[in-house]
Amino acid sequence: MRYAWQWILSLIFVIQMYLSLAVISISYFPYAIVSPKGAQAACRSFGRWVTFSAKWLVGITSEIRGQVPDAGVLIASKHQSFFDIILLFSTLRTPRFVMKSELRFVPFLGYYALRIGCVPINRGKRGAAIAKMLADVQSGYTPEGQLIIYPQGTRVPPGVYMPYKVGSAILYKQLGQDCVPVATNVGLFWPKRGIYRTPGHAVLEFMAPIAAGEKTHDFMEKIEDVIENQSNKLMKEAGFTLPDSSPENP
Repeated sequence: MRYAWQWILSLIFVIQMYLSLAVISISYFPYAIVSPKGAQAACRSFGRWVTFSAKWLVGITSEIRGQVPDAGVLIASKHQSFFDIILLFSTLRTPRFVMKSELRFVPFLGYYALRIGCVPINRGKRGAAIAKMLADVQSGYTPEGQLIIYPQGTRVPPGVYMPYKVGSAILYKQLGQDCVPVATNVGLFWPKRGIYRTPGHAVLEFMAPIAAGEKTHDFMEKIEDVIENQSNKLMKEAGFTLPDSSPENP
C-alpha cells in the first residue's frame, strides 16, 4: 500500500513538474527575449518550485555542501539524474552547461538553455564536438560564469561505473581555469528514467578546486578519483550498498 501511494504521488509530481515548466516558461518568455537575465530568472523559479514540490510531494529533501564557487571556474560534476541539474543551477550564480545538441529541440527547455549560454555539442562526433565547444567558449558566444561539464558524458545510475571522457580535460586546459569537482547521490531518489521517486535526503557537494595547469593525465585521474569516491561516500551515507565492481570495492 505504501509503495502504491508513493507511486501515485510520484506520478502527480512528474505531471505538475512539466506543467509548471510550461507555465513558467510562457510567463517569463517576454522577459527572456529582452534579456538573458529573464531566462535565468525563469530557470531559477522552475528550480525553486521543483525543489519545493519534491520535498512536499515525494519526500525528497536536498542539501548543498562545500564551498559554492562564485568566480569563473570549470565545474566537473557527477550526473545521475535531472535533479542534479536543478540543484546546480539553483545554487550557482551564473551557471551554464555543456549539453547534448538534441536538447535544443526540446520545447521550452531548449530555448532557455541556449538563452542562458549553454553550449550544445554533438556527442556522436566526438572530435568535432570538442572543437565546437572550445570555439564557442573562446569566441565569447557563451558568457562568463561557471561552465558545467559532466565528465562521463551522460547520466550514470548509482553503482554503475562509466569511464571519464577526455573532453573535460581538454576544456580545463584550454580555459586555463580552476576546476571544482562536484559529487552527488541524487540518483538514489530521482532515477535516470522512470516515474517513481524514492523519499530521502539528496546531497550535492562542492569539493576543493583542482588548480589550473595540471597535466591531462593527472587531471583526469584526480577528478575521477575525487568525484567517484565522494559520490560513493554520499550514497553509502544514504544507505546504499555499493556493488563489488565499484571503484571503492575492487
